[in-house]
Amino acid sequence: MANLTPDLEKWRLKILKVAESYGLDMYETIFELITYDQINQFAAYGGFPVRYPHWRFGMEYEQLSKSYEYGLSKIYEMVVNTDPCYAYLMEGNRMVDQKLVMAHVYGHCDFFKNNQWFAPTNRKMMDQMANHATRIRRYVDRYGVDTVEDFIDKVLSLENLIDRHSPYVQRSAAQSRNAAADVREESSEAALLRVNRDYMDEYINPKDFVDHQRAKAAAETTRLAKFPAQPQRDVLSFLMHHAPLKNWQQDIISIIRDEAYYFAPQGMTKIMNEGWASYWHSKIMTQDVLSDSEVVDFADAHSGTMAMAPNGFNPYKVGIELFRNIEERWNKGQFGKEWNECDDVQAKNNWDKKTGLGREKIFEIRRNYNDVTFIDEFLTEDFCIANKMFVYKFNKRTGAYEVDTRDFPQIKRQLLFQLTNFGQPIVQVEDANFENRGELLLTHLFEGIEMQPDYMRETLSNLQAIWGRPVSIATVQDEQPKLYRHDGKEIKEHAIGEAAKAADEKADD
Repeated sequence: MANLTPDLEKWRLKILKVAESYGLDMYETIFELITYDQINQFAAYGGFPVRYPHWRFGMEYEQLSKSYEYGLSKIYEMVVNTDPCYAYLMEGNRMVDQKLVMAHVYGHCDFFKNNQWFAPTNRKMMDQMANHATRIRRYVDRYGVDTVEDFIDKVLSLENLIDRHSPYVQRSAAQSRNAAADVREESSEAALLRVNRDYMDEYINPKDFVDHQRAKAAAETTRLAKFPAQPQRDVLSFLMHHAPLKNWQQDIISIIRDEAYYFAPQGMTKIMNEGWASYWHSKIMTQDVLSDSEVVDFADAHSGTMAMAPNGFNPYKVGIELFRNIEERWNKGQFGKEWNECDDVQAKNNWDKKTGLGREKIFEIRRNYNDVTFIDEFLTEDFCIANKMFVYKFNKRTGAYEVDTRDFPQIKRQLLFQLTNFGQPIVQVEDANFENRGELLLTHLFEGIEMQPDYMRETLSNLQAIWGRPVSIATVQDEQPKLYRHDGKEIKEHAIGEAAKAADEKADD
């Protein structure tokens, strides 16, 4: 397999056989043995060494290299969601580390192949990334490094402004067209004179009059129509199709958007994915692969990965413990109406129906859930207490983090809020002809957390540069509805009620 040593290849085959015996189903997985410098390069490119050239990848490489050289961090494994899957092992790691990584990688590959949230992803993304790089290098040769890189910088600052759930929704364009036609038909019919007798209709509403009224109604509908008809969360797609861009600029937006959608499911399933891989590397290593002399080294490496500070959050730790908890509960029958309605603490502690459904349940969860639904359905108060998942705050007087609350609903609500849209603000295109001036209006779906002013200003600046006209965003700041407008030179702030008045005054001037 690639350039693996005979010993590594022997263990790879054994671990693969063990993983398949547990029911894991993976694409073919190609392991490559590379140096620490190469693995830092690949990690900087997001696992794709063929990716397009840009300074940010060099910056990330420098950070990873320095972190490794100073002993602050170390990349144990890296796996790419493609068919076949590509995984990288680092030269110089102990054999126990290499075996752990291979077992962990097979867990990831099973998750990539079978989880429904990965179903729409491009499994030939390695080839697609190479094509992207070729196209961008062509634009660099034609238009110059600074021009292309400056535009890429602007688009990269907007790469999170996509609709992460759109790949899972089938929308019918025909339905939208039919609905618009119905509206036009109703408008035109309202202008016709009412006739009580059918034979009089052609005299009261002659054909020329009817055609004129319908054309007039269609023109009025077009003039008054809001564009887009419905708010659009995929801001990158909207810019790509409607901003005044050159062909090469549209292509670059499509490249960055495609890659953003490719990586989105990994962010939506981080806890589950890492928890699933950790669950299986732990089981495979401890039950089938470890030798007696490797137990202590494995325990050291595994515990280091699973460590979670009191005020921190480790997706590896939460994921593996929650999968184990679910397996135990379903093996003992600790679910369903009878379990939920039981108020006897002693009975619950001794509850064991010996249903043996744990393994089947976790495979079902692996197939159908993402992090939000996983946490929402299976995170329990008992689990939070057992794993000390409390809300902490910093006490300035003592200079230490202290437990702020043990209230389970609040803990769960805060965790779900952080996971929804990756904790980032949800922004959507509201109107592309705001105030009938061709300006772009965005709205922020305010959910209690205000936008960071510096991030908002830079994002508006880059949006304005791409749109070519002033760009505004409606949000809430300091508990007041505000409208921020960037005209290419400066940002002005208005209270929502004052925005229309300011626009009218500017028009009068």
